[in-house]
Amino acid sequence: MSETRSDDILTTRGLTIDFNGYVAVNNVDLSVRRGSIHALIGPNGAGKTTCFNLLTRFLKPTSGTIEFNGQDVTKKPPADVARCGLVRSFQISAVFPELTALENVRIALQRRKRGDSFDFWRSDRSLNAYNEEAYGLLASVDLTDLASTRAGELSYGRKRSLELATTLALDPELLLLDEPMAGMGHEDVDRIEQLIRTISKTRTILMVEHNLSVVASLSDRITVLARGAILAEGDYAAVSKDPRVIEAYIGAGHA
Repeated sequence: MSETRSDDILTTRGLTIDFNGYVAVNNVDLSVRRGSIHALIGPNGAGKTTCFNLLTRFLKPTSGTIEFNGQDVTKKPPADVARCGLVRSFQISAVFPELTALENVRIALQRRKRGDSFDFWRSDRSLNAYNEEAYGLLASVDLTDLASTRAGELSYGRKRSLELATTLALDPELLLLDEPMAGMGHEDVDRIEQLIRTISKTRTILMVEHNLSVVASLSDRITVLARGAILAEGDYAAVSKDPRVIEAYIGAGHA
């Protein structure tokens, strides 16, 4: 039976959180179009990470609603939200430094297929059933040659790639990336940018990112937050010329 789905995979209405009088996210109406790369930007303290914590239900909103794939997930626990297909990367990665890259991805696959039950004592033969899919995920982030390398020995950029592979193992429909380029050199930035572009062919991406050249290159739509509220929305050409956005960044010490 066919299912009619909205063009918007994620919507929030009036999303607000008040920490004892400090409103960190204020009446945010956000719509993320299915199949797009949507960037959430703003000066430090704008509420971007808090907004991500609300969307993934690590924080409970004071008011407002969150709808994912037409389903109200405002009151669902974080694990249930992830099972629905809304998964956050780089903050809750499943990377274990003493295990190899392949083993890390196999564990993530085991979590998806077996829920919260991690049978670390299972035989290698049993775990090897995940190898084909795990190698495919490593290939998707250009880590095939490092499959047998311990995660703790990977460079910073390659570790980020592995974290991305473990997140993709959870098979998200909407992938939330919290500052995926943070702390990276130019070479790693270029590689992760291309990975995000490739991943976006089959998934929707919502990302917080401070590197505005990356935002300009990747994003279909941009939402600018300031003091917890939406300041402006649109494509990069429109947003970057908005006097309110320019003032917010300059006032916060951004170039």
